[in-house]
Amino acid sequence: MRVLAMTAALALASTAMQPVAARTAPAAKATQVPVDYDIAFPRAEHHEAQVSVTYRGLPRKPVRFQMARSSPGRYALHEFAKNVYSVSAVDGTGKPLTVERTDPYGWTVAGHDGTVTVRYTLFGDRGDGTYAQIDPTHARLNIPATFLWAVGQDARPIRVRFHPKAGWKIATQLAPTNDPTVFTARDLQYFMDSPVELSAWDERHWPVTNGAKTYTIRLTVHHDGSAADLDRFAAMAQKVVAQQIAIFGEPPAYDYGTYTFLADYMPQISGDGMEHRNSTVISTPKSLAAAKFSQIQTLSHEFFHSWNVERIRPAELEPFDFTRANATPSLWLAEGFTQYYGPLAVVRADEMPLDDYVRQISGTLNALINSPARRYGGPQEMSLRAPFVDAAQSIDPTNPNIFFSYYPYGAIIALALDLELRQRFPNLTLDDYMRRLWRSFGKPERSYRPDDLRVALAQVTGDQGFADRFFARSVTASGLPDFAPLLAQAGLTLRKAHPNAAWAGGTPGVEEGSLTIAVPTVPGTPLYEAGLDKGDRIVSVDGHPVTTQEAWTALLARHVPGDRLPIVYRQRGGERSATLTLATDPTIEVLPNERIGQPLTPEQTRFRQAWLGPRPVPTASLPVPASQ
Repeated sequence: MRVLAMTAALALASTAMQPVAARTAPAAKATQVPVDYDIAFPRAEHHEAQVSVTYRGLPRKPVRFQMARSSPGRYALHEFAKNVYSVSAVDGTGKPLTVERTDPYGWTVAGHDGTVTVRYTLFGDRGDGTYAQIDPTHARLNIPATFLWAVGQDARPIRVRFHPKAGWKIATQLAPTNDPTVFTARDLQYFMDSPVELSAWDERHWPVTNGAKTYTIRLTVHHDGSAADLDRFAAMAQKVVAQQIAIFGEPPAYDYGTYTFLADYMPQISGDGMEHRNSTVISTPKSLAAAKFSQIQTLSHEFFHSWNVERIRPAELEPFDFTRANATPSLWLAEGFTQYYGPLAVVRADEMPLDDYVRQISGTLNALINSPARRYGGPQEMSLRAPFVDAAQSIDPTNPNIFFSYYPYGAIIALALDLELRQRFPNLTLDDYMRRLWRSFGKPERSYRPDDLRVALAQVTGDQGFADRFFARSVTASGLPDFAPLLAQAGLTLRKAHPNAAWAGGTPGVEEGSLTIAVPTVPGTPLYEAGLDKGDRIVSVDGHPVTTQEAWTALLARHVPGDRLPIVYRQRGGERSATLTLATDPTIEVLPNERIGQPLTPEQTRFRQAWLGPRPVPTASLPVPASQ
């Protein structure tokens, strides 16, 4: 979440490093009276918190308090007000005030003396980057899901006091004070962007430098694993962090001198990753050891966001509006390029085998190339569908064939651009493009518009035509390059996985003894063209009943692409007959040449090393246990 203004909240954190900011609030705002929040957990076993907020110096007119409907890092609506109840209010003398609720999202308080304290109970039992989870082991708080605010008072500095349970510590990007239970934010935007973990977490930390400046990377982990596991994970994280810093040439200027990973690896948690300006939430219900340390990929993805999205930021997300869905046509870069660099940094850190990385590329490329969604729009269109799919809830079904996530879509666009740059322009890579965006938009914290990305590509390549063609083909439209020669540069072979196999377009499932189409069929596939769709039950194929998946597989094995088979099926209107024309299985795969008996050439070896090998990084100290 990009922060727009600095206020007098900084004075409240006298022990903290002064942050670097691109915007300065008007002088009049710097004297506003701070907002005071207070949160305690007397009934943590019932997932409840007791919350209060006090505003002073308010105009003596009705004031509206409300909960957010959206959250930084999310692009859909989330109705946080549903978990707020037992709302009451008093004025500065303790006199009870009438609280009027006229809509689902907020409360209005009138008749006050310029001071209003609102108290309420919060329920929270989903632990991820979007909601709040409260239980006897921890409180994982996403601020928009936890605290209401007074409308029109966004620029006020904020203080928040936590009342942790015995044994809990507080981890957050909020600015610390001399009191270890009190933290501050310079305004509502920064406050809402600052998740908090209260638990008996363990910590590892290490320094990173940028010239004369040193920043601290903190890894705080709430888990039930061993210290040795955490040491191993911290060492992996340090290598990944170093590789990402090498991409941009420097770390961001982290406010208050610190970047914090807020990690939860507990059974009750939900898997997630959510970026913030100076921290990130990363969680999975498996322990480090049980997940075989695969959490490193989420850590890598989210850390890349501290450049891309948090500082190289789409204009449509700034300032963030907590009352509506926030959307931008640039998520293919904001999220998709981050999706590309997440595993790439892990490979460069030598923490992922080549085969595993190529397997990921293979699966993602196959899914996109064979997706029908591209006929309905390119990555910009998919980005704008985010409010409908980003953990959004709906009752009515949607057509799954019209959307392909901007995460993998953007990752493939990044792969294409990286390989095309390396092919066409000596000594140019996607790293150079990201550094250009960093210098143009990230360091000065100047948000970009969609066309700025095309202009930047022309600047870094010196070839306006190439930039125009790339964006026209693969960003505003849905075209893709021929990946076979691009991947061949690195000694990777793109080929059909089952070139001679007959294919019907999906494997039906078994339901109540019948072979049933379990998901919507895909346009262009044999089953779709024969008229079958989700819920249809197959009676017979080629005159024979087919009631098991094994029988279906055996049927296809007896035939070749082009065979025409009569099929009988039951649909909502009754029993129907059609002709099923089998096709060639379109599944593709990417394999390292050495896995298929083709030795690498010296040129392919050099290309692969330049692409996937480690970047030079400065020497840094090893992760060390934090002092308690």
